[in-house]
Amino acid sequence: MAACTDGRCDGSGFLYDEATRRSFPCTCRPQRQARRRASAVKGRIPKAFREVSFDREPVPSIQRSHPHVLREVRLFCGSVSDQLANGRGMWFTGDFGTGKTTLAMLISKAAMEADRTVAIYSLPRLLALLRDTYDDDAQFSLNELIDRLCSVDLLHIDDVGAEQSSAWVLEQLYTIVNTRYEDGRALVLTTNLGQEGLVEQIGPRTVSRIYEICGMPLPMHGTDHRVPQHMRVEGPVVDEDAVWEGAAPSRYGRPLD
Repeated sequence: MAACTDGRCDGSGFLYDEATRRSFPCTCRPQRQARRRASAVKGRIPKAFREVSFDREPVPSIQRSHPHVLREVRLFCGSVSDQLANGRGMWFTGDFGTGKTTLAMLISKAAMEADRTVAIYSLPRLLALLRDTYDDDAQFSLNELIDRLCSVDLLHIDDVGAEQSSAWVLEQLYTIVNTRYEDGRALVLTTNLGQEGLVEQIGPRTVSRIYEICGMPLPMHGTDHRVPQHMRVEGPVVDEDAVWEGAAPSRYGRPLD
């Protein structure tokens, strides 16, 4: 049984009044309930990023190419508990293979190490889970899953914009982002789209809320570090404002067993 975060109850989430012989909720109970809801979607750092740190590649290389961005990430990670308590997040935008996901994983890892609940999803995977709630044997209803997604201390969504747009997609994404904004809960996001492309893909209401939570995006432009140098194609490979048609779903976001 977890200890009371407010130092008042015995860890049960309730206090007992000897005079009236009645129990009543402790001030820690709402947080306990939120953590219980969050546990259903709380996720692991993907295997490829479990050893990510400021001292391991590719982060030192990102430091050389984007020193101002690394400075902001270090400051955020160094005060991650305060940042999340204040509902502040970060988002990264720019070219493929420049390190956006790596930096977002640094933040998620720092939050986990600070004993904060974190859920990590690619947007295609997240939307697939939401669609699965319509199955007859679904574990949760759509509203129940969204409630759990909105209960984690940090929701990390990778590849925002990597999904064919539809009215349903726009509405679900806005509901999640707006609910987290209203509840003062943080987001960490990555996207390959520029502002105009992102507005077109996920809607101006959602983009506006992301700005409210995360502030200005941190730009990550440059060479795709995933491609060996001798195989790189000179010039732009893809329009950053283009819609990702047929993008393969990521494995990110598998719930804990």
